[in-house]
Amino acid sequence: MKSIVGTLSLVGVGACLALGNAALSAATQTPAPPGAHKNWTAPSRKIYAQKLSDDIMAKHSELISVTFHGVPPGMTKVYTMFAGSFPERIGNADDPDDIDVTTKGITILDPRWHRTNDPERKFVVMMPLRDASTENVGLIVFAFKNPVNSGKAEREYFAEAAAMRDGLEKQISSYKALFDPVK
Repeated sequence: MKSIVGTLSLVGVGACLALGNAALSAATQTPAPPGAHKNWTAPSRKIYAQKLSDDIMAKHSELISVTFHGVPPGMTKVYTMFAGSFPERIGNADDPDDIDVTTKGITILDPRWHRTNDPERKFVVMMPLRDASTENVGLIVFAFKNPVNSGKAEREYFAEAAAMRDGLEKQISSYKALFDPVK
């Protein structure tokens, strides 16, 4: 596994993403509010992806956050965070590395070395989100607590993130379903 993880530590095996947003209904499209960094406004109702985020955070105290990213149904090339553990960030436009994971299907392991703006030490894993048919349908980001001298290596963070992501697959029937209202 060490050689596989070593390869994945920079960029995972890539595959192009085909979201098929053109075929999805524009009825779920919501215009973004004014502001430089927002490009989408979440519906007023809780969506399924938010429920998944809440469930993950409730079960995994080792996480600082988990976020879901992609292009909302009915929109084109509007890459955004559409669910996550920091609700005030939902609708924030994605950074170029987020878009690369979504469009290329790569994985990024980011130890956040020497980042002075982070309020606490963390290790970030950005990987393709997959649906029940194992198709890449977006991006999921896990930010792990990374205390000084934790002794954890990249492969351990990757393995934990992959297990959580893979555990979601059967719960995601389609990308569009992530935007369905919670029942």
